[in-house]
Amino acid sequence: MPPPAPEALLASVFGFQSFRPGQEEIVRAVIAGRNTLAIMPTGGGKSLCFQLPALCRDGVTVVISPLIALMRDQVRALAAAGVAAGALTSGNTEEETEEVFAAIDEGRLKLLYMAPERLASGVALGLLRRAGVSLIAVDEAHCV
Repeated sequence: MPPPAPEALLASVFGFQSFRPGQEEIVRAVIAGRNTLAIMPTGGGKSLCFQLPALCRDGVTVVISPLIALMRDQVRALAAAGVAAGALTSGNTEEETEEVFAAIDEGRLKLLYMAPERLASGVALGLLRRAGVSLIAVDEAHCV
């Protein structure tokens, strides 16, 4: 079965009737597998530009973000919208980390948020190898 159309997901998952300026072009480029750089102002809807394509593609989207609070907020909002997301941060409890690993191993996760320093871990790299990563997004790149 083909993935849902971006417009359908925009409404059903994210609750928006239309894209903000620039978003649709970015979303379509990412879905098509093109390397994409999106520079948008605060509040411009950058997160949707990788979250929505994650739902249109097979595999896991890895989001590199240096801000733990932002990762937690986004995972919480995605979960509230019915999207399977998790975060691997230094602030995780052992139980939270184990749940993220289990979700990846069971193929339940669509978005995985990670702090940049996690990429230096052999355990995290092994996890990414088995996760079936289809997209990597760097959020807040000016902080990385």
